[in-house]
Amino acid sequence: MSNETKQSPIGKIAQHYQSAIGGEMSKLSIPEWDMEIYCRKTYPFREEAKIIELQSKGKTVDALVESLIVKALDKDGKKIFTSFDRISLMNEADPSIIVRVVGEINSVEERSKIEDLVKE
Repeated sequence: MSNETKQSPIGKIAQHYQSAIGGEMSKLSIPEWDMEIYCRKTYPFREEAKIIELQSKGKTVDALVESLIVKALDKDGKKIFTSFDRISLMNEADPSIIVRVVGEINSVEERSKIEDLVKE
């Protein structure tokens, strides 16, 4: 009997998640900010929960900024922004750039799925 057959459903789910969260990060160039942002294919549900809650309350701008704070990483996988940066991001950053960057971060998972299909 193989390990795959013995593994519980939760074990399989956790293994897939660890593979996705620990995999290679994608790099996004943000020329307007003269910086590179890295991001993962997925994020913990507990981090997505606040973003989803803000969206459900109609607080789209807050959700976008929260998404940037949670998902924008440096090359070592550490968050670039903190909750203390929220006010500056909401008042001193070009909204169109934030929307574009968050859109690119959120589309990384879709690009990864397409790349996986091409490999098959």
